[in-house]
Amino acid sequence: MHSPIFSLEIFPPKRNAPVGTIYDTLDGLEGLHPDFISVTYGTGKSSDRTATARIAHTVKREYGIDAVAHLTAMYVTKKDVDDTLEMFREAGVSSILPLRGDVVEGRTPAGVFTHASDLAAYIKSVDPSFKLFGACYPEGHPQSASLEEDIENLRKKVDSGVTHLISQLFYSTDEFLQFAELARKKDITVPIEAGIMPPVLAKSTLRMAKQCQAHVPRHLHQILEKWQGNKEALQQAGIVYASEQISELIANGVDGIHLYSMNHPKVVRRIWNNVSSLFEVVE
Repeated sequence: MHSPIFSLEIFPPKRNAPVGTIYDTLDGLEGLHPDFISVTYGTGKSSDRTATARIAHTVKREYGIDAVAHLTAMYVTKKDVDDTLEMFREAGVSSILPLRGDVVEGRTPAGVFTHASDLAAYIKSVDPSFKLFGACYPEGHPQSASLEEDIENLRKKVDSGVTHLISQLFYSTDEFLQFAELARKKDITVPIEAGIMPPVLAKSTLRMAKQCQAHVPRHLHQILEKWQGNKEALQQAGIVYASEQISELIANGVDGIHLYSMNHPKVVRRIWNNVSSLFEVVE
């Protein structure tokens, strides 16, 4: 274990990509020893559940790293969830990150679990042995009227059984620190990990920031504009940016760092080389 916590996120290969590419990602992360790896999930199709369970099993059994399986709420029924939980048990998965999930154009929500907290409460009611993680939004959920309202909703998520929070991406460290302080004032005492997505691609960084309504500071805009036509230079600048974010967060006592790997182990490894000495190894 590390202090603060250090964890990673990976996602299943795209449908047209060879399944073996996930081994390339995991092999590329060898030696980093994160405290856990979270595995993302699709929109609720059976193939999504199978892929997440299979990769989580691989992370746990073949690489010896604790795995956290994502599970989205919007398009699943109780039976879907029951089947998924059984699949996770068989895969040796003991931790789940319930999420509401993104809207999929053309699909009608199942109408059973409106919020992630609804799904978390259901999982806890049918099998309390699962450890539940939860997402949080340093600048407020895009559909919340205010950050204060969003934190009240976050309390409901914790009350439903979530014992560990992971933040959405952000590029303004001050925004995260203010959010964490406000959450503590509202008696949210569970660990809050800071989600860091390295800004190594200009278009995807701006797209994701817009989607999450995350503020992009002026100096990051300058970095993206300066090197958007030079992939190698922008990757290096993005690695430096993420490393500096992590340094500042740890200096301010953050509970943990959750690095969104985007299945780019070389980027993760270079960031880890920059910041590893800032983490303590604890028993």
